[in-house]
Amino acid sequence: MWDIIERILNEKNLNQEQLAKRMKVHSGTVSDLKHGRIKKPSFELVCKIADALEVSLDVFRKE
Repeated sequence: MWDIIERILNEKNLNQEQLAKRMKVHSGTVSDLKHGRIKKPSFELVCKIADALEVSLDVFRKE
C-alpha cells in the first residue's frame, strides 16, 4: 500500500508530514504505514488517506 501512497505523494509534491496534516493524524501514523507497522489499515484510515490525497478508494484496491 505504501508504494501507491508514495507514488501519489511524489506526483502531488507532498511529504509525509503534509499527508499527516491533511489526514488530521499524528505523523507517527504515516510513519507506521510507511514502515509496515500497520499491516491492515482500517477502512476509516484508508478513507482518510484517499481524502487527503484527493483520490478514489479504488486506487488502493488490490487487483
